[in-house]
Amino acid sequence: MPEVDVHGPIDYVLLEFTGNRLTGRAAEELVKLVERGIVHVYDVMLVGKDASGSTYMVDLAESSGPAGGFADLSGARSGILADDDLAEVAAAMEPGTLAAMIVYENTWAIPFVAAALESGGQLIAGGRIPAEDVMAALDALEAVEAMETTS
Repeated sequence: MPEVDVHGPIDYVLLEFTGNRLTGRAAEELVKLVERGIVHVYDVMLVGKDASGSTYMVDLAESSGPAGGFADLSGARSGILADDDLAEVAAAMEPGTLAAMIVYENTWAIPFVAAALESGGQLIAGGRIPAEDVMAALDALEAVEAMETTS
């Protein structure tokens, strides 16, 4: 059987940071995930949108201040994200924000994907539930359980 190049699921996230709330911590945590082999970052694009709505690219290699946390990822340019993706990113952003568009592979899943493929499995559906939705659902469930125990 020929050796197949197996990859984990590839995801993207668009994170928007308002004004002075960008601390660099998110970038630091992403670098830690890479160092631990949990994810592989293919592309990072940092985009700013000023108060008037004009957009600009932030050069990761020359970032300073809170955006400088992404400097460690400045070499992450596979070509999956192209400069024309700037328009789509900008359309989703609010004025006065900075956004990080990150394309990453879930490398932790590679052994699972390989085993599924070797067994003849194939992905027929997938999806993602946003963390905010999960937290809201769990909070609602906890509130119901609390009401049931006091009744």
